[in-house]
Amino acid sequence: MNKIVPIFLIVLITFVASCKKENMQAQDDIKPPVADVVPKEMEIHGDTRIDNYYWIRLSDEQKNAESPDEHAQKVRDYLNAENDYFEKKLGHTEEFREELFQEMKSRIKEDDESVPYKDNGYYYITRYVKHGQYPIYARKKETLEADEELLFDVNKMAEVHEYYRLGGLNVSPNNKMVAFAVDTISRRQYVLQFKNLETGEILPEKIENTSGSSVWANDNKTVFYTKKNPTTLRAERVFKHILGTDPKEDVEVYYEEDDTYSTYAFKTKSNQFIAIGSSSTLTTEYQVLSANNPDGKFKVVQPRIKGLEYHISHFKDNFYIYTNKDEASNFKLMKTPINKTGSENWVDVIPHREDVLLEDISIFKDYLVLEERTNGLNKIRIKRWDGTADEYLPFNEETYSVNVSNNPEFDTDTLRYAYNSFTTPASIIDYNMKDKTKEIKKEQEVLGGKFDKDNYTSERIWVTARDGKKVAVSIVHRKDTKLGKDTPLLLYAYGSYGNTIPDGFSTTRLSLLDRGFVYAVAHIRGSQYLGRQWYEDGKLFKKMNTFTDFIDCSKYLIENNYTSADHLYAMGGSAGGLLMGAVVNMNPELYNGVVAAVPFVDVVTTMLDETIPLTTFEYDEWGNPNEKEYYDYMLSYSPYDNVKKQDYPNMLITTGLHDSQVQYYEPAKWIAKLRAYKTDDNLLVMHTDMESGHGGASGRFNALKDTARDYGFILEMEGIKD
Repeated sequence: MNKIVPIFLIVLITFVASCKKENMQAQDDIKPPVADVVPKEMEIHGDTRIDNYYWIRLSDEQKNAESPDEHAQKVRDYLNAENDYFEKKLGHTEEFREELFQEMKSRIKEDDESVPYKDNGYYYITRYVKHGQYPIYARKKETLEADEELLFDVNKMAEVHEYYRLGGLNVSPNNKMVAFAVDTISRRQYVLQFKNLETGEILPEKIENTSGSSVWANDNKTVFYTKKNPTTLRAERVFKHILGTDPKEDVEVYYEEDDTYSTYAFKTKSNQFIAIGSSSTLTTEYQVLSANNPDGKFKVVQPRIKGLEYHISHFKDNFYIYTNKDEASNFKLMKTPINKTGSENWVDVIPHREDVLLEDISIFKDYLVLEERTNGLNKIRIKRWDGTADEYLPFNEETYSVNVSNNPEFDTDTLRYAYNSFTTPASIIDYNMKDKTKEIKKEQEVLGGKFDKDNYTSERIWVTARDGKKVAVSIVHRKDTKLGKDTPLLLYAYGSYGNTIPDGFSTTRLSLLDRGFVYAVAHIRGSQYLGRQWYEDGKLFKKMNTFTDFIDCSKYLIENNYTSADHLYAMGGSAGGLLMGAVVNMNPELYNGVVAAVPFVDVVTTMLDETIPLTTFEYDEWGNPNEKEYYDYMLSYSPYDNVKKQDYPNMLITTGLHDSQVQYYEPAKWIAKLRAYKTDDNLLVMHTDMESGHGGASGRFNALKDTARDYGFILEMEGIKD
């Protein structure tokens, strides 16, 4: 027998090697789709660009046609071919992706329930049931011991739809009616409807193409809502609807003529005013109307002035105004009498501070609550109106995320806020502002029995960028993960619109951390992590700072032995996908793999096309390329325009056919051009969700499949199979 064993092993090894060789050969035989080259010349400012893949673009009508024309079918065939290539190249990971999905799903408490909040005499509750993809909305009158009243079971409502999103729930002041909005296409074009909460009847009137939100006047029958431009999807018109009437008879109360602005309506927390807001990236304007007089005329608070941002809240005889007036770049709080609203009447309540960003305010009967950011960290400050108290809530972790939660009640001593960190699951906490006690109402449960927060550690490091600025990078990993050149690390960032990525907890991220990954967030310029100037230094003619910050953070992590280029991965979505496209053009050698989700990569062409949703609204963010200086600067970094003949890292690109924010054809054109130019044999794949849009799949579990796909790709590149 001793002589037979080696022979058996030799045969087994030979068989395994042969299978592996055949599998590798089979993988090599899989050829990627090759998009047709159809040159299209585009000339402006005396400069001509050639776009070989412009033909991939379809109109909304072509996308949604039940019987696609020849061109639409050709585009669909190309997208399906890319999906097929994705599955063929990564088909061997399908079982692992399913394992990741089930693993992520197993950490979620399926029969979960939100912390009830009280509003106008009712406690409102959001609940999930086992196996349910969607929430159930309910309420109880006065006490939590009262019988539950079902508002909506979204699981039943979504049964016949591939995509379903319910939003805009808004109960009338007398608690008898609820407005709600539904999107079944994933283009954020909501159908607004109404339900009688006493009878359960859904009223026959349906209002198409709205933003989803609505505002009740105090007469319980008049509703204000916003309609979108059907082509650009800009929210541009506010209408007034009377319950029981034909929506065709609705009266237009405001039209925002400037196509660089969008408009919206809301009600002040005091319930005394209905407000219409108009905003661009850098400028706002409000007009108000007594909620008791819905047929009255709106009055402008302060006419728009380019560069003046302000936001209004109402308390007693004043409007409280959060604003950047008087060059208050980090914003300050002012007030003005409700009958003298012009900015010449505004006086300081909380003056501007160079080192503190004022992010938001909440008004209560006895308290003013401020949300601030200092040196990158959130803070909550509580002041009594009578001046007898002024305090900051204490938070002890090195990096964390905290924000004021849902607080609809005005006359209360209780402040509800949400807290979490890289290592601490999300908690909902009620803080008594009078006696300074707190109660943790709920801490996110992580099921499966494997999670122990003490097994993980987080830190915040500061990277010196090439121009001397200090960029924060927040990092989390298991304590037993050894840092070094062989350590896999995923670096995430966004870096646009002033949006700051919170250092928050994620149950799905555990699937990376528990497999030895380090996860990091780079708080690059373009966010407001270090105040408003941090944002200003990452847009328009300073946009390149966003990309070089990320690259400098990547180099720092490699040079300081957190990882190496063979094990560094990058991820970003939407404007963060633009970031991914820029850095792989500029420094592709730094990354082994990149995930670019719904990436905004064809910057120049998109910003020149005013028919595309969001284009004109975003001139203040990116610039208007109809002006040559902006055109030239955009062209210097636009990922699609700067693809070159060089090696690129392994890349996964994702998109949705019905995406209204970053059109599917941007990533589709980008991958076609990358295939034509790249000089390497690294994996380049794209997955298009043929049913969804910018936010991906609807349903809490379907969204996990998207994450499992992305993580599966990264783990495959790292050679981790289980």
